[in-house]
Amino acid sequence: MSDVMKIGHLRLTATAQVHKAAQKEQAAGRTESFQEVLDRNVLKFSHHAETRMAQRGITLKPETLSKISNAIDQAAAKGAKDSLIVYQDIAMIVNVPTRTVVTALDGSKLQGNVFTQIDSAVIVN
Repeated sequence: MSDVMKIGHLRLTATAQVHKAAQKEQAAGRTESFQEVLDRNVLKFSHHAETRMAQRGITLKPETLSKISNAIDQAAAKGAKDSLIVYQDIAMIVNVPTRTVVTALDGSKLQGNVFTQIDSAVIVN
């Protein structure tokens, strides 16, 4: 699967995870709306991030997006709000609660950068 996916709104989590979350909600006496489930499982890119990725020639394959989504899930589980996600030579600042990539940098732009206003970092293998 070497197809490159276009940046935009993508559903990345597995159906089993969605079903498990829905079961928890029902056990608690509350059902989630379709929009709540969709919002929780979609990786979004801000306009700024889309622009930066296009300028820097950053493209993401489906497998990469899945790994980034899993990293966001890990950060959320630890209570992170704004996280630095590093995958190979790509770094992204992600707003964890909204699952939105705020900006992205490639390897040539990583050198000498100081990342501020983040509360966590996740290094993805």
